[in-house]
Amino acid sequence: MILQILLIVNSFASSVNPRNTVAVHQYLARHHSVQVVETNERGHATRFAKDATERGVELVVAFGGDGTLNEVATGLAGSNTALMMLPGGSTNVFVRNLGASNDPVIALQQFSSGLDHNNIHPISLGRVNGRYFCFHVGIGFDAAVVELVERRASLKRIIGQPLFGLATMQAWFRNYDRKYPHFSVEIDSIKIPNGYFTVVLNSNPYTYVGKMAVNLSTAASIDKKLVAITFRKLTTPLMLRTILQSVRQDQISASPGIDIRTDVEDVKVNFATPFPYQLDGDYLGEQTSLHIEHCPDALRLVKPIII
Repeated sequence: MILQILLIVNSFASSVNPRNTVAVHQYLARHHSVQVVETNERGHATRFAKDATERGVELVVAFGGDGTLNEVATGLAGSNTALMMLPGGSTNVFVRNLGASNDPVIALQQFSSGLDHNNIHPISLGRVNGRYFCFHVGIGFDAAVVELVERRASLKRIIGQPLFGLATMQAWFRNYDRKYPHFSVEIDSIKIPNGYFTVVLNSNPYTYVGKMAVNLSTAASIDKKLVAITFRKLTTPLMLRTILQSVRQDQISASPGIDIRTDVEDVKVNFATPFPYQLDGDYLGEQTSLHIEHCPDALRLVKPIII
């Protein structure tokens, strides 16, 4: 069956180049009708994706990083147009969470095999203040880290993940106030005061450091409800213990300093003064109020077939 495909490319993504873009286009065009568009500003991919749904395009392929994926998923959510993704960024969390390769050429074969075998399924998404997310939203500390990385966007393409390590150290020791809480959290009507750092997961791992997965909760899945993890303090011993658990085990454990809730449908985050947040690795600024919702069967997704 010949499909109408829109290939959305972020040519600024760290692993995207003219050569592999041409290779992807030619591979897809062997059996389908493919149109290629390139993004050049924030929100561009969402507009392309929404236009594709209005034109009756059957499949959109997102070739870029996690930010590009998020924008395309936001544009396609609630429609009949399916999404297929290819890893073009420095981390590619969601692609790897599905078990696909971090190499775009290999991943293309894996996802194309899924497409050929009609391995297309509805998945859940999260939504915060009206915008969807695929794998997580981070509130507080990790958002401060992402903001520091985005200040040095030109370096991100050159040095990649080491920049996140440098930004983490800068935020921990200099930029992020760890003495006082930054917000309060209400999870399915249960109030959790004194929030320093909250992550709401739609899938796991939370991220990757090189080839190493950082696992926060095995309960997080695109086929289940959300998982909300709130740090009620940010001390060095607590964070070191959490980091060791996240890389050595399948998940971290609850403690007096960490609140973990599974099967979450609704999260409200509020405070008198603004706090930072990031969504799928994309810094979105500061807010005084966030409303996070679980959205079942929100997106039709092509899943890879791994051989």
